[in-house]
Amino acid sequence: MTILVTRPSPTGEQLVTRLRKLGYNAWHSPLIEFSPGRELASLPALLQALSADDLVFALSQHAIHYADPMLVRTGISWPAHLAYYAIGRTTALALHKISAHPVTYPPERETSETLLQLPDLQDVAGKRALLLRGNGGRELLGETLTERGAQVTYCECYQRRDVHYDGLEQSRHWQQIGIDKLVITSGEMLQRIYTLVPDYYRASWLLGCQLIVVSERLAEQARQLGWRDIRVADNADNDALVRALQ
Repeated sequence: MTILVTRPSPTGEQLVTRLRKLGYNAWHSPLIEFSPGRELASLPALLQALSADDLVFALSQHAIHYADPMLVRTGISWPAHLAYYAIGRTTALALHKISAHPVTYPPERETSETLLQLPDLQDVAGKRALLLRGNGGRELLGETLTERGAQVTYCECYQRRDVHYDGLEQSRHWQQIGIDKLVITSGEMLQRIYTLVPDYYRASWLLGCQLIVVSERLAEQARQLGWRDIRVADNADNDALVRALQ
């Protein structure tokens, strides 16, 4: 078994290190990288415009990674009078660590669907909601909060960018080193590797690899592209991915 981890740094490198310590043959080839978002500079003003019990949603650890230094540079703290939510446990811990405020998150999967099932989010009429996120991504959370009566504002804290590879050369390398399991943690990365790999290697190698994904929605996307051997981890953090690979 040889595992290719495609999630970005630093979590991708951390996962590979853990897997190698457990005796697995694992490699890291990130498919995307991150940079500051176009709306990051507006974050301090957006936070200060919120009133007591308004809502702040951290949709990834990367949003926190870029948001907190911006607040530090402008001398602003995370306001204590707001209600903080995160897409999952790992993001919630990251936000709690830097803010010292309670952060609510869904106890099960790290998805917008499970976040929206939280009892506190059923009646949000009249509240303002600030969503800290990257460029693009799903609109389900914002759209549903709007339908429930909230006034939703987005702040693009970071941008995703494709990491450039020569598709033919990289595919030949991945096949030669025996990659037979792929860790894919987003639909964007799934589509990226599918498009990157040329037709010959896609048919003879890529679609025969086992996929480790982080949601049933992502598994269904993979099935539509032609994968058949798919395992769904019980969460999106590295702990869950290690369990899925054992």
